Amino acid sequence: MTFVLIVITAVTAGWALAARRLERGHVRAPVVLVLAGVVTGVFTHSQIAVTLNSEIAQHVAEVILAVLLFVDATELPGGRLFGNAPGAAARTLLVALPLSLAAVVLLGTLLLPDLPAVVLLIIACIIVPTDFAPAETLVRDTRIPARVRDVLNVESGYNDGIISPVFLFALILAGSTSQAHTPMQALGTAVPFAAKALAVGVALGSLLAWLMMTADRRQWMTGPSRRILVLVTPLLVYTVTVAAGGNGFVAAFVCGIAFRYVRQTPARRHETQVPDPTDFRLVEDTSSIMTMCMWFFFGNATVLALTDGLHAPTVLLCLAALTVARIAPILLAFLGSDFTRRERLMIGALGPRGTTSIVFGLLAFNALPDGPSSDTALYAMTITVLASVLLHGLASTPLARRLTASASAVPPEKVR
Repeated sequence: MTFVLIVITAVTAGWALAARRLERGHVRAPVVLVLAGVVTGVFTHSQIAVTLNSEIAQHVAEVILAVLLFVDATELPGGRLFGNAPGAAARTLLVALPLSLAAVVLLGTLLLPDLPAVVLLIIACIIVPTDFAPAETLVRDTRIPARVRDVLNVESGYNDGIISPVFLFALILAGSTSQAHTPMQALGTAVPFAAKALAVGVALGSLLAWLMMTADRRQWMTGPSRRILVLVTPLLVYTVTVAAGGNGFVAAFVCGIAFRYVRQTPARRHETQVPDPTDFRLVEDTSSIMTMCMWFFFGNATVLALTDGLHAPTVLLCLAALTVARIAPILLAFLGSDFTRRERLMIGALGPRGTTSIVFGLLAFNALPDGPSSDTALYAMTITVLASVLLHGLASTPLARRLTASASAVPPEKVR
């Protein structure tokens, strides 16, 4: 473990020293950390499975996911659930997302008939949610229409929070943490988890935000203390919820929404106190470091998963999840909207997979019984994220340029 920490910190330091120069060549932090993880994994291959499939690794992944969910829920202006395009975001989250999950499960029954449907649902939850970690420049690329970037940003921020209850329900149904053997038995376990999570997340998120504003008005806080409070909030909410027998992931996500909403209340009322945008800087930087660690361990997982070569049916399922099972539901969901056909295609094509898939994949690898189910979950995560890094990471700028060039070729009278 000491050797691994040395490699992670050294590579991260090296990337930080040359970040601007590397990004000019479209070489971003995830790519660097993945390569470091792969190289390290080649020399420590016999220890990878033991490291990844351990209680410590599971708890670390859980904490990282809780922080990422909190950060995602706080990043939209004003804490609005659907951003600047509520109708379009609702189409992606409430229509296209379930359709993509269903499409992957259905396709999985054809390609991987030996796996139970519940395991296919777990795999779908791993490889469907989008995350802009490997292609973060896409949401800042001004060549892409602003409303397309807004929809993509909202979707990547909230789809993991929406999918996490489904993912945990499927894990329970698969028998990972209970003896539930039917959907009703699994619901009987999952629903109380979710109810407690909602209560704790809303209560603690609102309370901590209110206490923060009150202490700020009385000048009890400093800039660093505000940032520290924001950082410990998701950790406190997650641990309290787990101790109470609730779903810590849902609690962290809901807490982020409540926290940001309450913090924005004075601004919405046009009062003098306006939240300091730097309050979230520490938690955002911390989540970035956590994300880098996950990309390194993803490189390790790649070595482990690809040891026995490529499994064609799983590869086809993963490629389908990145393409047709993503684009077709988006096109269906946006029927009747005022988005042009090219904008709909952009939303469907620009859907990278990243940290969320990695964390879900590692959690499934730990939680599922050893055997084909856990191995396939890790393998599917690896193939999907690798393909996404190539398609949406290294090729993100050329892809965006091609799509926007095609859009500009459409005659003005044909654009609604």
